[in-house]
Formats: sequence, structure tokens, C-alpha cells
Amino acid sequence: MAEPFITTVVGSMPKPPWLYNQVPLDAKGFDHHGTGSDWLLEGDPLHNAQDDAVRLAIYDQESAGVRIISDGEQRRKTYLTYVTSQLGGFDYETLAEKWIRDGRRLAQVGRCTGPVEWRGPIVVDDLRFLLTNTTSPVKVTLPGPMTVTDSTYDAYYGDERTFALAVAAAINREAKALDALGPAVIQFDEPVFSRYPDKVAEWGIEALDRVADGLRAQTAVHVCYSYTMPGVERPIRPSYPQILAELERSQIDQLALEFHAPQLDPKLLELCPSKTVLFGCIDNADPVVENAEVIAQRLLAAAEYHDPEKLQAAPDCGLVLLSQATARAKLSALFRGAQIARDQLSDPRGRAHGHHHD
Repeated sequence: MAEPFITTVVGSMPKPPWLYNQVPLDAKGFDHHGTGSDWLLEGDPLHNAQDDAVRLAIYDQESAGVRIISDGEQRRKTYLTYVTSQLGGFDYETLAEKWIRDGRRLAQVGRCTGPVEWRGPIVVDDLRFLLTNTTSPVKVTLPGPMTVTDSTYDAYYGDERTFALAVAAAINREAKALDALGPAVIQFDEPVFSRYPDKVAEWGIEALDRVADGLRAQTAVHVCYSYTMPGVERPIRPSYPQILAELERSQIDQLALEFHAPQLDPKLLELCPSKTVLFGCIDNADPVVENAEVIAQRLLAAAEYHDPEKLQAAPDCGLVLLSQATARAKLSALFRGAQIARDQLSDPRGRAHGHHHD
């Protein structure tokens, strides 16, 4: 029997100010490839500093009570290009302009100029370092195929589905190399699912199942509405009903879903009863720290519509844009909220255990 409301993270943690100069995302999307922000060191000192930043991210998560942790993505400028730039077939020297995220913004993006191929381990040493430095169960994240295709100008395949399936096959090889080290969770980040519900149905699930094929770890997909940016609308599309119904038929074990910031109705969880849901209860963009009691109420509301043993407490998204102190405080509030919710669930004088039906 799984414990209800286990605390976990989506992936990224803030980078220490001595490691990285974090520039806010701009509307043109120039930081889509981490071009605006940069490391403050280079060579061996950078590598050693990244190791220390990972140790710090581990400590910050564990001391806040997070049960399933990540390395905070401390070595990655961006979640996407850290992986794709190491695959064959991608060119980040000559960028192209492309409207991405369903026309939300015009961005400078890399190009696919040949067959997408896995050339060898990319994140494997990072995962090995994480496992060596913690006894907690860990998750490791990789970009999902639809998000890679949306974030790239295709100058080779000429067909999105074909491109996405090639990306999925290549990233699946990386996932299998990671799987051999024994992480608890391998997560594929698909923020663009929220923008393209029709494409999710047409080929997004097919590509997701391909990238997650044959893994022993629990597989997860992360869906969100992407980071807020000055001067760029962050439309909250009513796409979850369609996406969650599609994800229910996928082979993926866990869904890491943004719920808190857009104030989505937890009743949506009735659409994915077989999945473990990492329920977003922390706003990753607002520096105001959530109240633990409010988090507990959100989790208990979710438990009205979903088996509490298949609910985990998580932030909406990665915490990279927050300060380290704010991220720590939010994760501590998450842990306390989950504890309050567990206590209320098991207390017969509290809420009745189980689902309620209208």
C-alpha cells in the first residue's frame, strides 16, 4: 500500500547565484536555449561548482521533507537543449525563427538538419553522481518528443509525427541507459501537451509511449502551461479534459500536472483513475510561499476524485525561477501540507476516506 501524498518535485531547483547568472525569460524567447543566462565559471571549476550545487539541491530537498528527489538540473542551462544538443541531427549554431507554443511567441530555435540519433550517454554521469550522493529515491528528467519538435525548426523530416517518433526513439535509448542505474522515476517533460490537445490525440501519446518503452523505472510525464513571461500572455486553455483522457490510455505510470496556479478543478482527476498523479500544489512563479493548511485542503479535494494512494504532492512545475530560500520554504510548506492532509485522511473524525460521488 502506497502512502498518500508522498512529496516529490517536478525537476528543476534554483541555481546558486555563485554558479549561474539567471536572466529572466524574454518574449522573443532568446533564453529558450539559455543564451541570455550564463555560467559564472568554466572548465574544472565549473564542473566542481556544479557538483556542489547538486549537493546543495539534494540537501535543500531532503531537509524540506521531499521524498523522491532530483539533482535540481543544476548542470542544465535549459531542460531541453542540454539533451537535444548532444543528439545527432540538431544544429544550434544557425538558429531559425519559429512561432512556438501554438503561436504564443516567436522564438529563435535550433534546427533539425538530419536524422535524429543517440550518439552516447548524455545524462548518465549526472544520474550516477546524484545516486552516489543520496539514499533517497530519485527521479531524472528528459525532454518529451512533442516538446522537442515544437521547440525545433524541422529542416529534414517534413512531417511532425515522423520527426517526433525519431526523437522518441533516440531519447528512449538515453532513457534505457539511465534505467540501468536504477532511478525510481524517469520523467519526460511535455509542457506543450497543454497547447496542442488535438496533436496529443493524433500522435503525442504514440510518441510518448515510444520514448518510455521498455523501462523498469516508473515513467512520468510532466504537463504544464509553461513559465510566465513579461509581456507574453499565458493562456490557460481548457485542454486538460482532452489531454487527461488521452494520457489515461497511455503506458505512462505517473502524471505530473500543474493544478495550483491555473486553479484547475480537481474533478478532472476522474479522467485518469489508473495513473499516479503528482498533483501541483505550489506556484512555481509566485514568490509568495503557500500556506500548508491550504495545500492540505487542495490535496484532500483531489482525494475526493482520485485514490489518495495514487496522489503525490508536488509543485506545479520546476522551481528554477525562484530564489533558493523561497524554493526551500515552498517545499517545506508542501511537506507540512501533505502531512496535515495524511493526518486528516486517517482521522475518522476528519473527512471520510475515499471518493465522493455527486
